[in-house]
Amino acid sequence: MSGPRPNLDLERLADRHRRMHRIRAFEEQAVAALEEGLVLGAIHPSIGQEACAVGAVGSLAREDLLLSTHRGHGHTLEKGASAVAMMRELFGREGGNCGGKGGSMHIADFSVGMLGANGVVGANINIAAGAAHAVRLKGERRIVCCIFGDGAVNRGPFLEGLNWARVFDLPVLFVCEDNAFAATTRTEAMTGGPGPAARAEALGIPARAVDGNDVDVVAEVTTELRERILDGGGPQFLWAKTWRLTGHTAVDKAAYRDAGEVEERWKDDPIARAADTLRAHGVAGETLSGHREAAVQEMRAAYEEAKAADWPEDRALYADVQDVGDPREAAFRW
Repeated sequence: MSGPRPNLDLERLADRHRRMHRIRAFEEQAVAALEEGLVLGAIHPSIGQEACAVGAVGSLAREDLLLSTHRGHGHTLEKGASAVAMMRELFGREGGNCGGKGGSMHIADFSVGMLGANGVVGANINIAAGAAHAVRLKGERRIVCCIFGDGAVNRGPFLEGLNWARVFDLPVLFVCEDNAFAATTRTEAMTGGPGPAARAEALGIPARAVDGNDVDVVAEVTTELRERILDGGGPQFLWAKTWRLTGHTAVDKAAYRDAGEVEERWKDDPIARAADTLRAHGVAGETLSGHREAAVQEMRAAYEEAKAADWPEDRALYADVQDVGDPREAAFRW
């Protein structure tokens, strides 16, 4: 809905509109860098899914923990990671979040509670359950937010992680960012039953389904579920229905999708939807275009700084690598 809304917080929506533009501008710059050969490996854009990142991750507290998927640039940015450090990481340069070793699919920034993206579909769900169990054992007042795609619900870690969280009433919010495609396959063609929420509820985890392209709705429900978890309500599940507007990766032309359907879906672009709502409430077009221009300038500057950054020194190759010796010796030592 882009028409006038009662009790709309214009300032807050405008800020969310600006932050969605930051995510899109970062990814557009990353894709351009890939085409220039500055990024080695795959880039998985989340263009069209920015409302999920800003609405869900933007509603977390600084002390909350986050785990993401291989499509995690937006989540990482919104949790507070530096765009420059992220761009350096994509380029494999010194000063990257992971020293240039993780790349696009494995960015982590513990300083902002981002425990990591993950290149293995669904693997972050079990990691989130483990992190939430640690939070529970330590008696900390914070939650773990775990974001995964719709394709992950067909993998074993979904059952294992959600079951563990329910059995031990862990403080974790599971967010299924449903973009309708598992890589190049329509999820509905490969998923039995009524969907992710029904599977969560079958394990005793309360679930909510929301329009994942409405940033305010995603934020409102995330805030509600977070408070419920902190009040002892146990794990919660959020099913955010959105749509990936580009291919699975930056080089995927998505020929498996109908061009007319894609064109129609672009009309529901979450950034444009937020802009329409703001305009309907009198926000000037210059203000809205300014959000885009500022984001593009910021990410262009991040690109230039990352491009000029040094390569890590050779000895950094062995840093952060654990050497426990020959495991055979430890196994047979009496």
